[in-house]
Amino acid sequence: MNAAEQATNLELASNIATVVNLFKFEFPDAKSDLKPWKNDPETRQLVDPDSIDIGFHFPGISKSWRSRSILIQIRFYQDPINNSYRAIGVQVAGFDHRGEAWRLSTVENWSIVGASLPSGEIGDKLKQICRQILEVFNKPTDLTNTL
Repeated sequence: MNAAEQATNLELASNIATVVNLFKFEFPDAKSDLKPWKNDPETRQLVDPDSIDIGFHFPGISKSWRSRSILIQIRFYQDPINNSYRAIGVQVAGFDHRGEAWRLSTVENWSIVGASLPSGEIGDKLKQICRQILEVFNKPTDLTNTL
C-alpha cells in the first residue's frame, strides 16, 4: 500500500521518513515517491494492505543499478496470539523500460535475482538498507493496530 496512505500516525510517518532518508543518504540522486501505486480499482486489488510501499526514481538508467526505478515493499504481520505487529521482510525490485529487471527479498536467502542484476556494491548497500529498515520498524515500541 502506498506509504502516503499508511502514514496514519506520527510514529509511522516518522519511520517512513527515516526509510526515505536512509535510501537518499546512500543514493542522493534518487527522488522518493510515497505513492508508487495508481489509485484505480485494478491496482487496488493487487496492493497488499499489510505493506508500506515506497518508490525511488533515478534521473536515468545507471550501469551499476541496471534500473531506473526502485520499489521498496516493507511487509508486516500481526501475530494473532500476542497481537504484536512487526515488519517481517523487505522486498526491493528494480525496474527499467522493459519492466522488472531484478528483485531482492529478505524473506528467503537475501539474494538478488533477475535478468539484469545491479553491481555487487549496489547489492551490498541495498542489503544494508534492508537491515536498517527492519530495525526501524521492529524497534521496541507498540505498533499494534497502527496499520
